[in-house]
Parts: sequence; structure tokens; C-alpha cells
Amino acid sequence: MYSRLAIKALRETSKSFSVLLITGPRQVGKTTLLQISAEKNRKYVTLDDLNARNMAQNDPALFIKTYKPPVIIDEIQYAPQLFSYIKIAVDREKKKGMFWLTGSQKFHLMKGITETLAGRVAILDLLGLSQAEIDDRKTNKPFIPTASWIKQAKKNPKKQPEEIYRQIWQGSFPFVNVDKSEKTRQRFYSSYVQTYLQRDVRDILKISDETAFYNFLSAIASRTGQLLNYNDLARDVGIDNKTVKSWLSVLETSGLVYVLNSYHSNLSKRLVKAPKIYFLDSGLCSYLTRWTSVESLQSGAMSGAILETHIFTEILKSYWNAGMEANFYYYRDADQKEIDLIIEADNTLYPIEFKKTATPSPNLVANFSSLKKFNKKIGHGMVICFVEEAIPLSREVTAIPIGWL
Repeated sequence: MYSRLAIKALRETSKSFSVLLITGPRQVGKTTLLQISAEKNRKYVTLDDLNARNMAQNDPALFIKTYKPPVIIDEIQYAPQLFSYIKIAVDREKKKGMFWLTGSQKFHLMKGITETLAGRVAILDLLGLSQAEIDDRKTNKPFIPTASWIKQAKKNPKKQPEEIYRQIWQGSFPFVNVDKSEKTRQRFYSSYVQTYLQRDVRDILKISDETAFYNFLSAIASRTGQLLNYNDLARDVGIDNKTVKSWLSVLETSGLVYVLNSYHSNLSKRLVKAPKIYFLDSGLCSYLTRWTSVESLQSGAMSGAILETHIFTEILKSYWNAGMEANFYYYRDADQKEIDLIIEADNTLYPIEFKKTATPSPNLVANFSSLKKFNKKIGHGMVICFVEEAIPLSREVTAIPIGWL
């Protein structure tokens, strides 16, 4: 079993809120995280159990009396009828940490949660295993391009490009990181896609043509790390723009993809404002785009985009595992000047580049100066690449190893 870095944020958050909801894709370890974080007296019930689900849906008052807090309720999306009764119990007892909930269909959950439990619930997002968790690090601070972060990160293991790409190809789901055989990986992702189509997408979107949705999934995976063009996507899959946006919203709220918006102001007329798209599990992305080996992925046409995807998701996990909001953007203007990632913190913009190189040049960060137009403080910049140690590229920019994330 891998130790999860989100345990600390979970326990701290539960001390301040009566209800805690963990959301994320299926099979990323939400239930396990809650169970290993729970006190001995906290009960557990899953709504995958049809008897428990039937009681929750048809007699929610009896369900709450039967499964008294403190309690973990797994797959809460199957019984939104419970939200009102959870609210009653919370308002009556006024205790912290009463209900710990998990849900895989955030698309359905959020309306009921925000309307019924506003001010009573904290929502934490969970993804698959981070590089830090796989390395069994005990702490991993949220990534920020500062000297203090570099000092802490220097203790982290060094990794060769082949090791990075093997982890990218393997993916971050706990199951495929316990048994790392190629047959297990193949069977897991094949079953995952089928289950996702059958259990989640069909319920939400009432899709009759599963082939079209599978093609849509594959088309999104092939565009990871790229600007999102709805017209091109609709044409390639054979659906209309409205359907593209509807299906994409489900992928996003299910935790399978991340839509990264551009950084701009109302005065910035020459900036590209289309979002970028990132697939949030590189193993599933590699499976959908049919890279059958680590070697073919590393040397293939997607090697740069999939590496960028891996770096981005590792940075995102460092924030979500700490229970922190990720204020992330990218930059691109009409002159093709681009910055892969901007982190905004304390009214400061931190520019970051992702590169598949071991010999970064100072020219790589020439575009960082484009941020001066926003009249905000520009923080230290970073290039994340295959260097073996931290290398200053200028006074304002440092190159760091990917393995430090």
C-alpha cells in the first residue's frame, strides 16, 4: 500500500468542517484514503451495496439513524436524497468531522452539495499516485519556484529519462503500480474505459453510441498539452460543438481532464484566450493513444506533449494533496510567444517552462518578460527538464530536474 500525502490535509480539514467530500476519478484510492485516515470508531458504508443504496434512496432518515456519525459514506452520488438529512444532523449536533463522503461523479454531486450543504462541507480533489508518493516521500510541499522549494527538493531521488517515461506510460492509478506487469496494465485500462463508459457516462449523458464517445476520449487524449479547438475536435469525431462541450464538461468534472485557461486581462487584445487541455492520467492517455511500450512512447510523436502532461499533473497533485487551490494559467499571444505555466500566488506571477532537454538554454525563457505588461510582480522562473541538478539560467530563472517534483 502506498502512503498518501493527502492524509494530513484531510485530517486538518475535517477539524474545521462537519462534512468532508473527496472527489476524483474511479480507482484513484478515495475510499482507501478515508479508511486509513479514519478513527477506530468511524463506521463505513458504501452505496455500491444495493441494500444500503435502496435504504439511502427510499428512507434517508432511517439510513442516517442506522449509520450514525462519525461515518464514511462511499459513492454518495447514488443517493442525493441524503444531503438534506445530513444537513439536519449537522445543524442539530454542530460537530466537526461528522460525515466523510466520496463521490466519483462530481458532475451530479456539486449541485446537491452546493445547494444543501453550503458552508458545512469542504471539498478535496484526489488524483492518482504522485511521483512523490510512488517514491515514498514523507512530505512534498506544493511546487512554487522559490529558493526554499529548491532546497527541500534537492533531497528527492534523481531519475533518468527512461524512468520518467516508464512512470508516464504506467500511469498513476494505484492498481497498476502494485502489479506493474504489462498484462495487468493492459487489462486494467481496457476494463477502466469499459466501466467508465457503462457506469458513469451512460448514466450522465444517456449516450447510445459508445463508439463515438470512445473516439472522443481518444481524440482528447491525442490533444493533451495542446490548445483546445472545439471545431477541429467536433469535425474529427463527427459530432457538433454543443456535444463536444457537453462531453468535455463530464470528463472535466469526473477528474479525467483539466482545462487550463490563459492568463489575460481585458486590456490584452492580442492574447490567445482558447484553453489548453491536459489528460490527468498519463497511463490512460498513453493507452487511449495506443503507445504499446515505454520505448515507443519516449521516441514517438507524443513524447513532448506527454512529458508536459506528466509535469503539469505532478505540479497540480502537489497542490491538491495539500488541500490547496491551484491558481494555474498559461500564456500565449498573437506573436506565438508562449509560457507553459503561470502560477499566481500572493499577487505574484511565477513563469514555468516544460522542456524535453538536458541542456536548457537561456533563450528558452525569453518569453517570461512578456508578463511585465500585467503590472504585477514577476517571481522567480523555472525550466523543468532533464538536467541532473539545479542550474541557474539567469538571475531570475533556474532549471531543475523533473524527478524533483
